[in-house]
Amino acid sequence: MFEDGLNHWTGRGCNIVLHDVAKGEVLPSGGQHFASATNRTQFWNGIQQDITGRLKSKTAYEVSAFVRISSNLASAQVLATIWIQTKDLREQYISIGKVQASSKEWVQLQGKFLLNPEPAKAVAYLEGPPAGIDIIVSSFLMYPATKPSPSPAPRVELRMRDVILNISGGSALDRFCGFCVKVKQTYTSFPLGSCINRSGLDNDDYVAFFVKNFNWAVFENELKWYWTEPQKGNYNYRDSDDLLEFCKCHGIQTRGHCIFWEDSNAVQQWVKELNQNDLRAAVEKHINDLLSRYRGKFQHYDVNNEMLHGSFYQDRLGKDIWSYMFKMAHQLDPSAILFVNDYHVEDGKDAKSSPEKYINQIVDLQERGAPVGGIGVQGHITYPVGSVVHTALDALSILGLPIWFTEMDVYSTNEFVRADDLEIMLREAFAHPAVEGIMFWGFWEFMSREQGHLVDWDGAINEAGKRFISLKKEWTTNVKGHTDREGQFKFRGFHGTYEVEVSGHSRKTRQTFTVDKGDSPIVVEICL
Repeated sequence: MFEDGLNHWTGRGCNIVLHDVAKGEVLPSGGQHFASATNRTQFWNGIQQDITGRLKSKTAYEVSAFVRISSNLASAQVLATIWIQTKDLREQYISIGKVQASSKEWVQLQGKFLLNPEPAKAVAYLEGPPAGIDIIVSSFLMYPATKPSPSPAPRVELRMRDVILNISGGSALDRFCGFCVKVKQTYTSFPLGSCINRSGLDNDDYVAFFVKNFNWAVFENELKWYWTEPQKGNYNYRDSDDLLEFCKCHGIQTRGHCIFWEDSNAVQQWVKELNQNDLRAAVEKHINDLLSRYRGKFQHYDVNNEMLHGSFYQDRLGKDIWSYMFKMAHQLDPSAILFVNDYHVEDGKDAKSSPEKYINQIVDLQERGAPVGGIGVQGHITYPVGSVVHTALDALSILGLPIWFTEMDVYSTNEFVRADDLEIMLREAFAHPAVEGIMFWGFWEFMSREQGHLVDWDGAINEAGKRFISLKKEWTTNVKGHTDREGQFKFRGFHGTYEVEVSGHSRKTRQTFTVDKGDSPIVVEICL
């Protein structure tokens, strides 16, 4: 990347230096040279290049950079940004990629963006770490994107099963001409869900979209400890009760998120002020209260959220507190599947949460007796790369535990890019044999992550929402035709519930049946 030196590169408010592999301990990720942005006094200082005239409008571009930092900090975020000036002199800063970098190893920053219209001026640069920390760059590339090929369609066969409808009765003419058969899938058994919140229930359009398109739910905040007991002894279960009743009325299954959360920013002040003994007592009381109240009502629990990124309870109560939480949860509600849950596991952008580190954490919990029953991959992602996601899922599947995408959302300010990226994520998840469910982290504008929504605030379904609905339709089986001379009608259908209508010249009948998982064909007997 820097084999021709620093030609075309400049410092953005700082100095830049070229390094030779032969003159230092740090080796570039490739080639013989790398560069660094030094003497940085602002977070936005970094290495930059003027790319005016090299970008076309309505063209998606991919970004790839191998970076690290000079500091002894555990990690710092490095951002790739484009500054553009339009022909009417308006300025805009576009974030095109980010990654958590450390001084120990090269990490790959990846991103994707689309410009519309073509800018009059454009500068690409790296920024992000605090002042005084050098940004070290081995390569920084930008090129027209080729739409990544999602997982091949045949892989979804694992979600399907052969069905034989065996039809008897009717007249001789019916049997000779063949019965008319219409098969309609009325329910998909593969879990597709979303987080919901109490205020959303007051919006009829919100409720209508959710009920029509999802079969699982998780509560955005209403089950978290800071919501159910914001002040010591001041309890609020009304909101979670309302949401649970809503789900029950609509036949929606539920995940419990979350019993504890290791991020200190998500811990109530009164909990932070407890001494060690009182904190342990409060932890035991909370899990007892919550799981005794809702015993048997949540199919899953995220026991202790984001243990790869936080350690509030472990720092105060010791290493064994995590396994203790799992053991106690299982004792209180043995029917619930207990999950770990963390972010950036699937995208390769965070050194703290690689699949290998997640596996090590899960194995350690199991060795301490924790009944870990599932792996939660949150799925908050920007610019997903299908092969990276697939590789991460393959790695996690070695544990033999069900994997759920528990909080999926795909960020892009451009809804067409968001739709393409969402399709990549959904196809990779749906086609992987270890994935047993997908949950969105919201779907409605202002009730989900910014620029990750499927439905605009006024109820209009945007391009990402349309793509989601299109994929749902693709993964639903509706067929029609006639029986063969043996009175059979054969098809291959996605797992779920079906309604079949069989008619002949003399009569008609309807029947429901279920296609569940299995390798051998399922035979449904229908008598006219």
